[in-house]
Amino acid sequence: MATRRPVQRPRRSAVQREIRQTRPFRSVAQEATVALLRTASVVSRALARVVEPSGISLAQYNALRIIRGAGTAGIPTLSIRERMIDEGTTITRLLDKLEDARLIRRERTVPDRRQVICLVTDEGRALLDALDPQVNTMDEEVVAALSETQLARFVELLDLVRAANAERGAPRTTAAVRRAEPFGALRAGDAKDRRRPDRGVSRPG
Repeated sequence: MATRRPVQRPRRSAVQREIRQTRPFRSVAQEATVALLRTASVVSRALARVVEPSGISLAQYNALRIIRGAGTAGIPTLSIRERMIDEGTTITRLLDKLEDARLIRRERTVPDRRQVICLVTDEGRALLDALDPQVNTMDEEVVAALSETQLARFVELLDLVRAANAERGAPRTTAAVRRAEPFGALRAGDAKDRRRPDRGVSRPG
């Protein structure tokens, strides 16, 4: 496959200016990759600033929405991890924080008590009900510069890039997590409860 020639531009591109890069990018592919990563970072910060005043991170908001969507049946820990936008999230610590804030609860299933099921609490549902309209508004604002046609094409292009990188960008194997987490997550939580019987957990504002 032929190697792309270095890009020669009469002026620096927007992403070059933003990251204060004086040399041209090695290729259009490199510029596109950097621009994609930079854009994802900017959009993530914009969304995080909507949810963080309520005391949760963007990843916690994502997990909480997944748990709420599962309804009264709840959802296993590993299923949450697989559905997260950032699949590399350390899910056990994230769920610990949500449980400490009384936004979710975790239960062992019957008869297989090795599996941990997560369910949203009334407090968690109320928090999401308050945040969802704000996040929905931000969803519109972050892509407001694109027309409907551009937006549809943008989604198609992102789908192509993501599909082409699905294997090399897949999360590390979950085999070890599958073996350890059903016991480990609750053992850690049980030990924490024994050390601190009255946890006095503060709730998000």
